[in-house]
Amino acid sequence: MSHILVTGGAGFIGANFVLAWLSDKSADGVINVDKLTYAGNRKTLASVDDDPRHVFSQTDICDRAALDELLTTYRPRAVLHFAAESHVDRSIHGPAEFIQTNIVGTFTLLEAVRAYWSGLEDVAKADFRFLHVSTDEVFGSLGPADHQFSETTPYAPNSPYSASKAASDHLVRAYHHTYGLPVLTTNCSNNYGPYHFPEKLIPLMITNALMGKPLPVYGDGQNVRDWLYVRDHCSAIREVLARGRPGETYNVGGWNEKTNLDVVHTLCDLLDQFKPKANGSYRDQITFVKDRPGHDRRYAIDARKLERELGWKPAETFESGLGKTVQWYLDNQPWVEDVMSGEYRNWVAKQYAA
Repeated sequence: MSHILVTGGAGFIGANFVLAWLSDKSADGVINVDKLTYAGNRKTLASVDDDPRHVFSQTDICDRAALDELLTTYRPRAVLHFAAESHVDRSIHGPAEFIQTNIVGTFTLLEAVRAYWSGLEDVAKADFRFLHVSTDEVFGSLGPADHQFSETTPYAPNSPYSASKAASDHLVRAYHHTYGLPVLTTNCSNNYGPYHFPEKLIPLMITNALMGKPLPVYGDGQNVRDWLYVRDHCSAIREVLARGRPGETYNVGGWNEKTNLDVVHTLCDLLDQFKPKANGSYRDQITFVKDRPGHDRRYAIDARKLERELGWKPAETFESGLGKTVQWYLDNQPWVEDVMSGEYRNWVAKQYAA
């Protein structure tokens, strides 16, 4: 059986990718590598536990020996690198883990993959791909009238998280130009959708609203993000893997610029429609909290290169994707309750104490 190897495949985007990939019964097998930190959840993958094409390995990408063994055993035709510490707020409180996973981990993975790829036969070597999944946050912050981020926008990261992801992007690029490793890089905008850990804006607002808790909005709520439904992101990654040009970078965006306050208002209105409160609106729970340090004002992705070269466009509008997301959280409360551990609750209490 032919395989692909996916790192971070129990996290939000990685798990959605694995589930979408394996929904195609003719697809390659998946070697799913995840350290299972707080945001990795095996229960997200419950529907593929009995699929013989899915092999799960609880492995740290900083463990070179374990990576070598997996690559030698399964001989994947591609490696898709989702694994990362991924939350700006957590990187502010504890940057060391971000340096270790996002920089050292990516370097260790690249070294293991380079050694494996170098030993492949000519045809397999030419067909092999290493796809690195990154973020628009590496480009820094935009002003209200600035053009969206393109693939040629200079890097200007403003948080330990985005700086660590920028470093990983540069390593991936260097391994292509120095060693010839056939790499692809995608830089995506803010994802949302099923199985999202409830510290991020959209799932946090949904879970707090349903629990009758305050809906904390940073600063004035006017920070702008471009929102991308996670299943659309997964379809873009499949297109880049199949037809992207080695060495190229592709921006993946949803063409949905919204202020944080607009997002929260829309969520409240959807919840008012899907699960009305006995009295009043969920908007009544909105509260403004002290802005976080170094909070970038605006992100926006220009995804025209991906559309022009590979014909990809998002299938969901913000409204349709958000409606599906809210309905998923309403239908899957046991999953939400399971991931809301004491560690998570303690972190939220500290983060939004002001």
